[in-house]
Amino acid sequence: MHGQTLDMNGFWDVPKGKVAVVVTYLEMLKSPGAPLAPARDDLTLERWSSPDIDAYRRLFRQIGEDWIWFGRLIQEDAALENLLSEPARENFLPMRDGIPVGTLELDYANPEEPSVAYFGLIPEAIGGGAGRWLMAQAVDMAWSRPETRRLWLHTCTADSPQALRFYMSCGFSPYKRAVEIADDPRLTGLHPREKAPHVPAIG
Repeated sequence: MHGQTLDMNGFWDVPKGKVAVVVTYLEMLKSPGAPLAPARDDLTLERWSSPDIDAYRRLFRQIGEDWIWFGRLIQEDAALENLLSEPARENFLPMRDGIPVGTLELDYANPEEPSVAYFGLIPEAIGGGAGRWLMAQAVDMAWSRPETRRLWLHTCTADSPQALRFYMSCGFSPYKRAVEIADDPRLTGLHPREKAPHVPAIG
């Protein structure tokens, strides 16, 4: 096979029990210069310095169940605890009336190219500009660091159909695509089978 190139055109079967999604990577190469959203008196952002993994998983599921998020649900306790306690990783909770309504995770493992590792709201908080406000906090924090040269994130076709357009409206530009294939979390029992009907479960 040396010297040959795999022909990526055409159709490729995905085995039953698996889910395939197209991942789009987006980047922001400079600070927007102006706030993405106005200040709000109904929302605050709190640093979640040492997340309890059970509370973390409950919130992760509440936010991501409709989009079959599974990455943090399949990790062993020790691995997840170690990940969340990494010095370069910062977790935040958007709060309304003392209750978490979403999650924001920033990863500074590469200080010049931080990433928005996780971003989302619980279903009841979607709409009304809360998402744009939360992204404004992420962008402001990332670009407040003098070493930042590029901020990036990714979304996929299992996420909300509005996600890609939302990120682009916040100033991110697509730069790469990938295909992710994984065990369908609905068929492994992580999520109810009826979740994410825009990505049918097969198997």
